[in-house]
Amino acid sequence: MPSKRFKKLPEKTSDLPSEVIEKLIPEVKKNCTTKFDESIDLSFQINNKQKKSEVNIRTVVNLPGGTGKKVKVAVVCEDAKASEAKDAGADIVGGDEFIEKIKSGEMNFEKLICTPAMMIKLSKLGKVLGPKGLMPNPKLGSVTEDLKTAISDAKSGQAEIRNDKDGNIGVSIGKKSFSDEQLIKNYNAVLDALDKEKSNNTLKGDLIKNTFITSTMGVSYKLKLGKAI
Repeated sequence: MPSKRFKKLPEKTSDLPSEVIEKLIPEVKKNCTTKFDESIDLSFQINNKQKKSEVNIRTVVNLPGGTGKKVKVAVVCEDAKASEAKDAGADIVGGDEFIEKIKSGEMNFEKLICTPAMMIKLSKLGKVLGPKGLMPNPKLGSVTEDLKTAISDAKSGQAEIRNDKDGNIGVSIGKKSFSDEQLIKNYNAVLDALDKEKSNNTLKGDLIKNTFITSTMGVSYKLKLGKAI
């Protein structure tokens, strides 16, 4: 049964006409009636069925307004690069021994970055890292010689954008405690990333069919796509 808190929230909001994000953020925040700092989340339904193949979107976006989360970053690199990784703010740094720990299931980190030279060894752990979404990927900037930039990006606020097999993408643009301006900056950054992915995939027609915005424990609203000023 719905809780007393949930019963007080607006009903049938998904039946309302779509609105621009500037108008919906205040409404979504009003519905954040729990005691914790709820996430503000976007849900995209993409046109993933094309004549020749399915669409596979996978990229990362740097969120200028931050994510509101502290990200524990681990780096697998050669000994010569260990001090560089530590100086850049990595929480865990290691080489062969660290790879063995990961292999045994020790994964107390949220983001894994790797140098190209060590990726050959790390690639053998696909079955361990893959299901958890932790396998470094050159396309996502997590296999690189530029550890300083990769660590800085991961720490300052990055979100991964990827669609599931049903063509859905879910991404958080921040927290209730964020200013409307922060949330809008992050929203615009996500739209830019999706536009870039559409160009890269040379899709016909619109990439996005429907978009919704909600909070962790709130109700969803139809979102009219378009960059906010």
